[in-house]
Amino acid sequence: MLVFNGQHRLVAVLTHLSEDNEVAPGQWYLEAGFGRSDGSGHPTFVDLDMAQEWIARRLAYRP
Repeated sequence: MLVFNGQHRLVAVLTHLSEDNEVAPGQWYLEAGFGRSDGSGHPTFVDLDMAQEWIARRLAYRP
């Protein structure tokens, strides 16, 4: 799943993991992040709502 911000820029790519996945069956995985959603970690999320919240927090962060 491609995730775009309000300016129609690609900010993340999420992959839905198979139910057969040994680590996180049926969860969503951050395959790639761009800009502020990029980082060393690639988390998994229970559902798309959790992924959306995480991405929104990353995009809103201002150091």
